[in-house]
Amino acid sequence: MSQRPWMLVVRLLLELTALVALGCAVWLLLPDLRWSAPFAVPLLAATVWGVFAVPGDPSRSGDAPIPVPRPVRLLVEWAVLFGSAAALAAAGAVPAASAFAGVLVVYHLCAYDRVLWLLGVREAVGRGGLSSG
Repeated sequence: MSQRPWMLVVRLLLELTALVALGCAVWLLLPDLRWSAPFAVPLLAATVWGVFAVPGDPSRSGDAPIPVPRPVRLLVEWAVLFGSAAALAAAGAVPAASAFAGVLVVYHLCAYDRVLWLLGVREAVGRGGLSSG
């Protein structure tokens, strides 16, 4: 299910939302660094997200600049996504943080096949619905 085009769009929107949320949270939490940290922190998160990848990940190009085991990739994804919700909560935007965390939980429940693949419980299902491994 996680490889359906609409789920990939939802995932992209969640990733972008997480980066914006990180920037907003840093803006509120670090007023002395307002003109650098709100850009640097999301840039660092996006770099980590893009560089540490699982070779052959069907939701990506398959390339992995720095190959990592599947559970490590899941931790990277959850650290960025749920970390941005935690950062929002720390910045005082608790309703927004709660809503974002709720949407993330629902997304990951719907994308259970990807979560199970990253945990090593089942093989990946490619975009055509066929097992890729």
